[in-house]
Amino acid sequence: MATIREIYNVLFDFAPADMKLDWDNVGLACGHFDAEVHKILVALDPMPDVFEEAKARSCELVVTHHPLLFQGVKQVNSDTYAGNCLLYLIENSIAAMNLHTNLDCCPGGVNDVLAAKLGLEHVEILHPMGTDRQGPGVRFADAGKSVRKVAVGGGSCGSEIDAVLAAGCDTFVTADLKYNQFEEAKYRGLNLIDAGHFETENPVCEVLERILREAYPEIPVFRAQKHHDETQFL
Repeated sequence: MATIREIYNVLFDFAPADMKLDWDNVGLACGHFDAEVHKILVALDPMPDVFEEAKARSCELVVTHHPLLFQGVKQVNSDTYAGNCLLYLIENSIAAMNLHTNLDCCPGGVNDVLAAKLGLEHVEILHPMGTDRQGPGVRFADAGKSVRKVAVGGGSCGSEIDAVLAAGCDTFVTADLKYNQFEEAKYRGLNLIDAGHFETENPVCEVLERILREAYPEIPVFRAQKHHDETQFL
């Protein structure tokens, strides 16, 4: 069986750690690099429901897109969300690994997968960097433009509107947009679609599953079934 170190090397060869943004945290948040892995669970978010499912499936490793820890942890106790999660992982011998902004921008990563899901063609990179649910409503601003050139940004990419317009795009699909950004986009001639943070990034889990299954066909790889977008609508 493979060790966590070997699995780490496979995943981070696909999405190198040096492609992450400076503020980000990627890698092995919890676990032993030399531990053997017999089952893996893949999910978008490192949340209690995911960890509970990993325990129920006897998975020794959880691989997610979003990190469990963003900032330095000075105490690990049951009074904090992160502390509770870490305690659960440690007490149940489950390791947690994540690839975040490095997976966003690497070739074949979050944004390439989102573009493919939307059926876009002739895809180009807007900002080259690095070495190389059913149910929710979709918020949008209609600038009256025909859709000819589309920019995509999985997750929170509202800060890129200026760059999207400068690139000559008439439509931008992303998430977590602010109220004023919808108003501004209409008057600047940009069709703006907020398709949801979970919905624009969750498809990349398919990529993580494929990489792991191809590298380790003897290890069962599961997609988290209980985990979903926690945003609810009336």
